[in-house]
Amino acid sequence: MKKVIIPAAALLALAAVSSARAQDVRFGLRAGANYSNLAGDVKNESTYNNKVGFLGGVMVNVPVTSDGFFSVQPEVLYSQKGFENKPTEYTNLLGTKQKREGQVNYNYLDVPVLLKINAGGFIAEVGPQYSYLISANDETKVTTTSALNGTPTTTESQNKRDVSGLNRNELGYLAGIGYQADNGLSLNLRYTGAFSDFVKSDNSTYFNGDLKNARHSAFQLSLGYLIPAK
Repeated sequence: MKKVIIPAAALLALAAVSSARAQDVRFGLRAGANYSNLAGDVKNESTYNNKVGFLGGVMVNVPVTSDGFFSVQPEVLYSQKGFENKPTEYTNLLGTKQKREGQVNYNYLDVPVLLKINAGGFIAEVGPQYSYLISANDETKVTTTSALNGTPTTTESQNKRDVSGLNRNELGYLAGIGYQADNGLSLNLRYTGAFSDFVKSDNSTYFNGDLKNARHSAFQLSLGYLIPAK
């Protein structure tokens, strides 16, 4: 998938460059926050809460029209996604109680290629996004209370950073609105989602199989700055 998406994004950006004056191309920076959770067919969905994470990176804006109304904007962003475990207590048939809490962080490299409209400062943007899973950190803790003696014991995830059971390549989409000032500073509200599940289809044990058909989902609020063209 990665071998197809990245060249396609590069060709799209290159085509836009060929139709624009080189001096109108603007480079920039972006930083903000993800408000992420899971979408798709998630079992016990109420036990997975939203999580706040960081996003930041670089972008290049390539005008297609001379007035700047329409442009193409590829970005490369470091993006923290994931979820928090709602501290919910379960009791099995033998009377043993379990409580799961903590959060799981998935660190991604996101590469959206956005078609952008700037109507007097008001921004609308949409486009495909390729994502690569850099790493993960499972901070989940499970407290088990025996029905026999009532003594609680807490265990942590044994393979906190193991990503072997996850799909590291992901294809998704991004859409958003915002406002961009004449000096290049912008405020953007976006939504990003995935077309594919992030847990491998043959992995039925990850979070007891709850996330076998789960996809990443996040609202993003960020500040951007496009450096003025020379």
